[in-house]
Amino acid sequence: MMTKIKASMAGTVWKIVVTEGEEVKAGQDVVILESMKMEIPISAESDGVVKKIIAQEGMFVNEEEDLLEIE
Repeated sequence: MMTKIKASMAGTVWKIVVTEGEEVKAGQDVVILESMKMEIPISAESDGVVKKIIAQEGMFVNEEEDLLEIE
C-alpha cells in the first residue's frame, strides 16, 4: 500500500533525511521543514520503503502538499 507523506504546515523543505529505496520505521523523521525560523520534523506514519521523493530541498511547500511516497 502506498502512503503519501504530506507537509503538516506551509514552509521550506530544509532537509530530506532519507533516500529513495531506504527502509523507514513508523515515527522516523523523513523530512525537516523550516517555517518561521523553526525546524519542523515530518515523520513516517508507517513502516515501509521510500518509493519516491517528490519535494526538493529549498522548495516551498504548502500545508498538505505531498513530500514523498512510502510503500
